[in-house]
Amino acid sequence: MNAKSIARTLSAVLIFQLGIGGLLILGDMKGSPLSLPSFAPDAPRLTQPVRPGDQRRTYTPDRDRPSVQPARNPGTLPDRLTLTLEEGTWRLEGTIAPEDAPRLIAQIDEAEPPIGRLVLQSPGGSVQDALELGRHLRASGIDTEILAGEICYSACPYLFSGGETRTAAEGASIGVHQHSFGENTLLPAFIAIEDIQRGQAEVMSYLLEMGIDPAVMQHAMTTPADEIYILLPEQLTEYKIVSAADG
Repeated sequence: MNAKSIARTLSAVLIFQLGIGGLLILGDMKGSPLSLPSFAPDAPRLTQPVRPGDQRRTYTPDRDRPSVQPARNPGTLPDRLTLTLEEGTWRLEGTIAPEDAPRLIAQIDEAEPPIGRLVLQSPGGSVQDALELGRHLRASGIDTEILAGEICYSACPYLFSGGETRTAAEGASIGVHQHSFGENTLLPAFIAIEDIQRGQAEVMSYLLEMGIDPAVMQHAMTTPADEIYILLPEQLTEYKIVSAADG
């Protein structure tokens, strides 16, 4: 990614942050909870197939599944990341809960047989833990994979991006959206702006570190937290979220 592309991305982030800041302060002055605006009609459910230009879906992975049926029914995903070995395949599934990273790092390092590839499935969760765990996967040379009909949403794509080699099967569902914010009063509004800036800077730094094009953040920042933007296969390749094919 060249310097001009990075500059354009950072400029877009700054403009977006200023807009959020104004909305946060306006919400505080009105004394009502903030809801970031949506710039498109209500999104269809996850069960509806996506196509170019029609990629936002209602974010209810606990109720809906993508239109592609998985080879294995995962049932209800765990409330926190769970590492399992199934028929010779290491799986990491569940919500990314706070403090999951140090717990899973220890399990991964002690796993027998040693982990060379992890199949991921997660509706998202703690961004901080996703980044920490993703860095450990990259440092350990562990590959990541998402299978057909299985999901990787919200913070999960950051975890997936940590894989040394990253593979998404046809029909895998990978999506991004805004991070959610808590209740706000006048003072926390300014604190929230700082937190947003700090968090976005950390995510963008991580993506660059992993060799991922941070331009993918444009989709995350413009998709409300109650919706998910499903990335098309060509976008996964364009943003280098999946590894380039050999040859």
